[in-house]
Amino acid sequence: MKFKIDENLPAEFAELLVAAHHDAVTVVSQHLQGKEDPVIMETCMREGRILVTLDIDFADIRVYPPSQHHGLMVLRVARQNKQHLIEVFRRAIPTLKREPIDRRLWIIEETRIRIRGEEE
Repeated sequence: MKFKIDENLPAEFAELLVAAHHDAVTVVSQHLQGKEDPVIMETCMREGRILVTLDIDFADIRVYPPSQHHGLMVLRVARQNKQHLIEVFRRAIPTLKREPIDRRLWIIEETRIRIRGEEE
């Protein structure tokens, strides 16, 4: 799977995904930092990438319907320090082997992952 890590997350997210045999780039490495949300999403669509972000605006299914993208992973956590974010994301990665993400929105929390999309 192909992922794009938003600028509001540690670059280590890309390293975790690459270690799990995925293709991952960062918004920063592609010089897209500071771009508006629709530009980021359009770039993900064009590249066939799943966006991983802290930006809860992407969780609005009226604006970003799951059926119209390759997948979104939005982290909703109580603490946003780097180590905590990395640990929460590390625990979510194995779920990629069990649950589809294409055309779905994953809300990743400390103790669960809520998935919205295709079957709804």
